[in-house]
Amino acid sequence: MGCLFAIFAGAFPRVADIILWIARPNQFLAPFDGNWWWPALGIVFLPLTTLFYVFMWRPGVGLQGFDWFWIFLAVLLDISHVIGSGYANRDRVPGMAPAAG
Repeated sequence: MGCLFAIFAGAFPRVADIILWIARPNQFLAPFDGNWWWPALGIVFLPLTTLFYVFMWRPGVGLQGFDWFWIFLAVLLDISHVIGSGYANRDRVPGMAPAAG
């Protein structure tokens, strides 16, 4: 089960977030003080960052030290995914000229 979840987390971070939220709602909402709004926004806009944040957060401690590196890396991966998708689909936007090449 653990390996299957790791595959889902790598390939489909939104699906992994939702599965984790359904399977362990207390663990998923604890980093957000029980508020469901921030994790919902995280799943929509930064799914890998939300998943990393939930896994790295520790009760009473939060995030510290090298944990922030992994959060920063997840943010970069989420942003690069959005930028890469936009670049790959640039010819579908009306009025955008195709790249010369």
